[in-house]
Amino acid sequence: MRTTHSENPDFTDDTRVWKSSIDAFIQNTAFSGLKIMEFIDGENLAYVTFEALLNHQTFKEKSRFLKVNGKWLYESGEF
Repeated sequence: MRTTHSENPDFTDDTRVWKSSIDAFIQNTAFSGLKIMEFIDGENLAYVTFEALLNHQTFKEKSRFLKVNGKWLYESGEF
C-alpha cells in the first residue's frame, strides 16, 4: 500500500478495507511464477512489462511507475 501512487484506482485512504481486500486476494491466489519481459527506466517515469502465473493462468501487465520524492510508486497498469 505504501508503494501505490495516490492516482492509482485501487488507492484509498481507508487502509483497513484496502488491506482486507489485499488479504482476500492473497488467500485466494496461487502465485507460481514471474517473468520480466521489458523494463524502461526514466528519471521520474518507468515501465515494467511482466507475465505472472496466477492460479495456473498467465497474467500480463505493463506497469507504470512514477518517482515521487525519490520513491518509485505504482501508478497504473495495462493488461
